[in-house]
Amino acid sequence: MRIPDFLAQRREPFFSFELIPPLRGGGMAQVHEVLEALMPFHPAWVDVTNHAADSWFEEGEDGAWRRHIYRKRPGTLGLCAALHYRYGVETVPHLLCVGFTREETEDALIELSYLDIHNVLAIRGDVPDWQQVRPGPCNAYAVDLVRQVQEVNAGRYLHELAERQPGRFAVGVVGYPEKHVESPNLSFDLAKLKEKQDAGAEWVISQMGFDAARWVDYVARCRAAGIHVPILPGLKVVSRLHQVNSLPRHFHVDLPEELVQDLLQARGPAEREEVGVRHATRLGRALLEAGAPGLHFFVTQDAPLVARVLKALNL
Repeated sequence: MRIPDFLAQRREPFFSFELIPPLRGGGMAQVHEVLEALMPFHPAWVDVTNHAADSWFEEGEDGAWRRHIYRKRPGTLGLCAALHYRYGVETVPHLLCVGFTREETEDALIELSYLDIHNVLAIRGDVPDWQQVRPGPCNAYAVDLVRQVQEVNAGRYLHELAERQPGRFAVGVVGYPEKHVESPNLSFDLAKLKEKQDAGAEWVISQMGFDAARWVDYVARCRAAGIHVPILPGLKVVSRLHQVNSLPRHFHVDLPEELVQDLLQARGPAEREEVGVRHATRLGRALLEAGAPGLHFFVTQDAPLVARVLKALNL
């Protein structure tokens, strides 16, 4: 089912979650562990992240420079197909601008259509320091990616074809209640989000956040800016000391003082897990009471903790 259709028909709060493909050469054991922990709660869908290749140059013995390309976590489309058909769950692959040409994006959409997967999340991706955002063979921004998906939906492809089968993809995008790190202010960021909606984006998943009031304010600002599509809050169970520094550094989010202090004062991993579950449950309940249609969890190694939160929330 297309995600917008599900959102229009839903009657009760729901949850969805995001997982990461295994490292290159890794097996599916950890993925299955995540699904086995969370499938009993009937997720509405599962997002699967995508990862651009790293690139570097090395000088050979002959003095020539050779470019090396290495994709750390390949397999997004294959993993989506495996989960879709093994577990019967809707899967939403991430499509990236960075590291993928427009032709590669179109190829991915064609493959997804063959697999009967018709939901995607359009993301620019992190731009390496040495690379500039510029027009070219790749989409420069997420809004360009949304537009390309809609071109495929209209049966317009990059090259002339004898048959032009229209796609039927639904496109989601990401929103930033604390604004995107590269945006000068939140108003500018909301204008960019509205461009994505106007280009055809049909739902928004917010970056992980830890303050229900901030998400409520963000939704109100979105509505005032003319953004009317569903907006789902993103949640993360924080239960490890290193996350106190790593999450703000990598995702540019604030952690509540109470959560940080409770984690620092906890005695051992088990107590820190209790802290994480307690705070995430409190946040999830506040978000649902504030009108969130559902909750979207960012899952890495904490699927059992997410399951405890879902059980506490009766989701």
